[in-house]
Amino acid sequence: MSNPKIMVMSGSSRAGSVNTKLAALVGKKLALADADVTIVSLKDYPLPLYDGDYESASGVPAPAQKLKKLMQAQDGIFIACPEYNAGITPLLKNTLDWVSRINEPGEPQGIVYKGRVFAIGSASPGAIGGLRGLIGMRTILEVGLGALVLPQMVSVGGAMAAFDEKGDLTDSRLAGMLDAMVAALLKQVRLQKRD
Repeated sequence: MSNPKIMVMSGSSRAGSVNTKLAALVGKKLALADADVTIVSLKDYPLPLYDGDYESASGVPAPAQKLKKLMQAQDGIFIACPEYNAGITPLLKNTLDWVSRINEPGEPQGIVYKGRVFAIGSASPGAIGGLRGLIGMRTILEVGLGALVLPQMVSVGGAMAAFDEKGDLTDSRLAGMLDAMVAALLKQVRLQKRD
């Protein structure tokens, strides 16, 4: 069986983002477990704010089409989700919405979100580590887009001081939660590939 292909991305494009640090750490852990990891920066996929009139006049922008193709080539996807006002970032929501609009003739809407395993996590300077945003993200992925999202997730509070100089988590409990999530993602991906 080939190594699982897993994409890792952050819902933030800001320099120094703690969620980008979390995504990098998950990518490192997956690579150490022999996954074929693709790290994605949403800065490389600039998109206008979703607008149905824009879509009707101009179609789906090329960056969204490229991202959909990349997502379709994956067995699993991890998304680090910053929390903005108890929700997810406009950047991440807009990206998910645009990608959901790309369908080949006869494909159901949002087909790219089905057939692969999703895992989510967050990091925040606050005490609960972006947990409220993860609840919203789970709703968008599962209810809105029909994705399979693992129950295991990681929420890193006090994130400005949560990572050491190597990018690892300093709190052993949080590190254990992250390792459990990575193991669950790999296990589910391998089960799906067997079917």
